[in-house]
Amino acid sequence: MASEDVKPSESAVSTIVNLAEEAKMAREGVVKAPSLAVLSVCKSLVAGGVAGGVSRTAVAPLERLKILLQVQNPHNIKYNGTIQGLKYIWRTEGFRGLFKGNGTNCARIVPNSAVKFFSYEQASKGILLLYRDQTGNEDAQLTPLLRLGAGACAGIIAMSATYPMDMVRGRLTVQTENSPFQYRGMFHALTTVLREEGPRALYKGWLPSVIGVVPYVGLNFAVYESLKDWLIKSRPFGLVEDTDLSVTTRLACGAAAGTVGQTVAYPLDVIRRRMQMGGWSNAASVITGDGRSKAPLEYTGMIDAFRKTVRHEGFGALYKGLVPNSVKVVPSIAIAFVTYEMVKDVLGVEIRISD
Repeated sequence: MASEDVKPSESAVSTIVNLAEEAKMAREGVVKAPSLAVLSVCKSLVAGGVAGGVSRTAVAPLERLKILLQVQNPHNIKYNGTIQGLKYIWRTEGFRGLFKGNGTNCARIVPNSAVKFFSYEQASKGILLLYRDQTGNEDAQLTPLLRLGAGACAGIIAMSATYPMDMVRGRLTVQTENSPFQYRGMFHALTTVLREEGPRALYKGWLPSVIGVVPYVGLNFAVYESLKDWLIKSRPFGLVEDTDLSVTTRLACGAAAGTVGQTVAYPLDVIRRRMQMGGWSNAASVITGDGRSKAPLEYTGMIDAFRKTVRHEGFGALYKGLVPNSVKVVPSIAIAFVTYEMVKDVLGVEIRISD
């Protein structure tokens, strides 16, 4: 869902904020050489891209299983839980089957990060100008809530710009060896969908993705800040020293906040995936049920998708795949963080600030 573009597992918000601050210092002349600031931004984007790619690849089997659980034909169940589902993929498709669609998922990272960074910069400047105009204070700075708004705007813009890649990634992920038609890769899938279903098809499920950003980012922010404040005030188990949280504790807070946000916004992710599968001629066998059962439902829009899903499968269908999605949160965050820091060290991502 939209959460994929703003979730903590990609360290997206924190990375963007750091990059934005670096760019701001460069504009204000705090950095000695502007070229160093630009180079630092580029290196940070590379580090973020590598970290995102490594973390996504590490949890790719869980991500693929989640999507399969979300969209499989309810009249011909093949994947029935996390352990059984992973075993079934291994048995029927082998090791490579666990990583289907991951290449396209990783390919989205660099353009998504670049658009997100640029959008955050522009949104921050616009929001700050409006805020200063409203308050009459020319020295006012962005509050955490305004930064949250800028981050949400950046997430929506970046998600929209790379949404066609996510749409075909979903289809690549669910096709199996038994599918009547095989997309050969991301570009083949894009051109095929464009030719057979039209340009609008590349944005199926876009609306629930955008709507999902609001509760996801909002809850992420609220839960993270509340946990942080509670830990600093109560100091349980000796987790806090000198009114500051350790990196491990911050990661734990981020994981908890991400889990809460994902759980609340998760139904929108299910609806998004189901809408993406609509109108797919020669659809993957997991969607059609191998032709031995009822064909998948067609949806006229987001509300119709919600209504038909609940009517035919019950309210629980809106949370199909939530378990593997939740399981991958903590390792994904940890891997992304460690990889990001390691790549930054290798590239020497530093900005020298004058005294």
